[in-house]
Amino acid sequence: MTTEQLRAFLQVAQEGRLSTAARGLGLSQSGLSRQLQSLEGELGTRLLVRTPGGAVLTDAGERFLPHARRALEALLAGTSELERLSGTPRGTVSLGTLHTVGAYLLPDIIPAFAQQYPEVRPRLSEGMAPALEEGVAKGTLDLAILSLPVRRADLVAQKLWEEALILAVPRGHKLTRLGKPVALGEVVEESWVVIPGMSGTRALEAECEARGVTPRLALETDNAEAIRRMVERGLGVALVPELMARDHQSRGFDVVPLVRGPRRQVALVHRGEGYLTAAARALKTFIVESIRAMPEPWGARKGGASGQRVR
Repeated sequence: MTTEQLRAFLQVAQEGRLSTAARGLGLSQSGLSRQLQSLEGELGTRLLVRTPGGAVLTDAGERFLPHARRALEALLAGTSELERLSGTPRGTVSLGTLHTVGAYLLPDIIPAFAQQYPEVRPRLSEGMAPALEEGVAKGTLDLAILSLPVRRADLVAQKLWEEALILAVPRGHKLTRLGKPVALGEVVEESWVVIPGMSGTRALEAECEARGVTPRLALETDNAEAIRRMVERGLGVALVPELMARDHQSRGFDVVPLVRGPRRQVALVHRGEGYLTAAARALKTFIVESIRAMPEPWGARKGGASGQRVR
């Protein structure tokens, strides 16, 4: 059996749906199904059953799951040892990231990394911080860029930057015409475009709960670019990180600062240097150094240079 088969099985076991798992692995759903069928053929038994509610592990799948995790960890550790001997980073690196980071920061970093390390193939997946954290802990992700805090004590987190959350509003919106920052509590009754679970959405929900109102949701999506386009077309307003609002004038929406508004801290997370392949270490170093060298067009406060194990 192959690492691709094991990754496919572990990702489906984690996500519970083939479509979500396929996106996380950068595969088509048919490609993921072939990996699973091949693994089941190797083992001579069914590991998963599709139901209307998603993919469910069979009894054999439940028994095989911890062995698959240990097997993948052992294979990755062996690969890392060989890469240390060769001294040349190569192979696949799985990087999980927040939606906004994947859309608005990594396009400034990954192409340059690919030029410097042509034998390394990054595999990018986007998701919410809790799912990314679990992916790192279970070994389906080598690295993840997510918002703090990290809840698991067995992971290492290196803070990259801190930034404010601001309002993205349609061009010429009444809040823009005010010409001054507003408090989040003053705008909770606007129509909102949100990503469920995103830091901005959590801040909005907390403010609405404190004021005893229900947020008016014009649209829920799982795509950062969809938020931007919907705001540009006047569907509603959105609470987004300053990173997403870089070059907002050319993107077609206005930004409104918040008075004492919420902030988010973003960190690079992994299981420890001993678990990283040479390729993963190269990508980790490149991301940290690239962010440190960037100007601060969105008002970000850059993090430190060394990782710390979360407690």
